[in-house]
Amino acid sequence: MFETINNRQTLMKMLQKFMFVLMFGAMAIGPVQAQNTTLDKENILYIDLKSGRVAIQLLPDLAPGHVARVKKLAREGFYDGVVFHRVIEGFMAQTGDPKGTGSGGSKYPDLRAEFSREPFARGTIGAARTGDPNSANSQFFITLAAAPHLNGKYTVWGRVIRGMDRVDQIKLGSRARNGSVDSPDKMLKVQIAADASDNAVLSEPLSPVLVQTTPRRGSF
Repeated sequence: MFETINNRQTLMKMLQKFMFVLMFGAMAIGPVQAQNTTLDKENILYIDLKSGRVAIQLLPDLAPGHVARVKKLAREGFYDGVVFHRVIEGFMAQTGDPKGTGSGGSKYPDLRAEFSREPFARGTIGAARTGDPNSANSQFFITLAAAPHLNGKYTVWGRVIRGMDRVDQIKLGSRARNGSVDSPDKMLKVQIAADASDNAVLSEPLSPVLVQTTPRRGSF
């Protein structure tokens, strides 16, 4: 009889451990599953590169004005064919200037800064600007590594969720010329996911952008 009781107690302990592991596992993968199943295509930006498609999660809660501007420009075809005029290894890739020089913008007024506490991790999208905090317009950059020295100083309006490996393949510029690129790569097409006929990229694994490379301090 005592052996039966002991067996039952052992079985109960095993079941409790199993339930704990099951619950913990569900908690651990829950956010990832949510990211895959509840994506709002109205707030996903696609950038098509020669290496493939990049998907960017827009962050209207952090920067509503910047997100609205990017969506407007994307739907107008403004970004199609625009080059990555400045790319610094281990720091960032900058684009969004139709002139391809870093001095251009759209026909719309500059935006007021929408700084936040969102950190510049690898794969973060920031609004490029001059020394004036309220001078962002159409240009933006994608961080290739963590850039904590930018935190709170530039508006964060998105993060790469698919295709970061394709961003890494963008042609690098010359460090001697502050990242200026000869024969630069370009954004072939930029569109909102809600407007796209092909959303297969969202079925790809999430980009491991939280795996940081060694931060390299760069400046604008």
